[in-house]
Amino acid sequence: MIDMVTDHLDGPDVWLGRNLQLVDDWIIHLDDSDIAEIDGALNVAMSRGVQVPFATADFPLDHLRARLAHLRDMVCHGYGVALLRGLPRDRYTTEECELIYWGIGAHLGRSISQSLRGDLIGYVQDEGGVMDDANVRGYKTAGALQFHCDQLPADILGLFCVNDARMGGESHIVSALAMHNVIRAERPDLLPHLYEPINVDWRGDEPDGQKPWYQVPMFSVASGKITSRFTNRFFVRSTTRHGEELAPSPTQWAALEFAHSVAERPEMRLSMTFEPGDMQFINNHTTLHGRSPFEDWDEPARKRLLLRLWIALEDDVRRPLSPLLDERYHWVTIGGIPRRATA
Repeated sequence: MIDMVTDHLDGPDVWLGRNLQLVDDWIIHLDDSDIAEIDGALNVAMSRGVQVPFATADFPLDHLRARLAHLRDMVCHGYGVALLRGLPRDRYTTEECELIYWGIGAHLGRSISQSLRGDLIGYVQDEGGVMDDANVRGYKTAGALQFHCDQLPADILGLFCVNDARMGGESHIVSALAMHNVIRAERPDLLPHLYEPINVDWRGDEPDGQKPWYQVPMFSVASGKITSRFTNRFFVRSTTRHGEELAPSPTQWAALEFAHSVAERPEMRLSMTFEPGDMQFINNHTTLHGRSPFEDWDEPARKRLLLRLWIALEDDVRRPLSPLLDERYHWVTIGGIPRRATA
């Protein structure tokens, strides 16, 4: 018997994008004193010659640290999304942006590896790949990204806009818990199948000794809290390259298709156009995120670039997870996707 929730959900993290779009209390604007404090912390880090990874002691913050604690609370216990805006990005090199972002992330939690290359800071940038290639991850393409949670169940997903695109690339976020309400109301027959384990392709990033696919439910519950693990449907579809028997059942596939159609409804999504210097943080357990396609600049130095962090929280802070998800959280606990020398 699969444990599931059938009640209507309420709370600050159950929202419609059309409503959240009308308020701005999910945006934290940096003021001059915040920026001066960031500059001071950057000077400390650079004077010590530190490189990523480094500890909070190498990026000291005082006033802003309290604001970041508020931001983390918003992401963990509020809407599940927050935007830090106002950093004058043109003042810094890309390398300095990395130091700033790592330092800010370190005050939120512990950032982990995102690929077999051991990327602690992921470069979300078009490398010419396409999602139809079963060994390509979506953040290395310029195409639209379906709504999804990121591959490992890290607690917070962060994006820092270093360079924006020439056109497009808007960020879209949906409350997975609001989706749960819509599915419950409109297709309650499909909801149980989203609590069933579904096979997902690692897409070449499986750690040594692991199968190239894994099982995860799209919804699960622990201690009364629902967690979402919706994945890009390309990752479900390409699992069959490892065996046709790994495909979702027709009913599971119908549930996935309907859930994604709900996420794609215009009223569900919170949309934002990144400005250089913006730092977005979202709850990787209660929200889904996607992206519109973009057209890039011709000049290499101007090409769209987002820095990405996968942030893990301490056990007494992070969201409780069901046994199958907690088992997968093992990879988060040990530092993310283990680096492979040949990657």
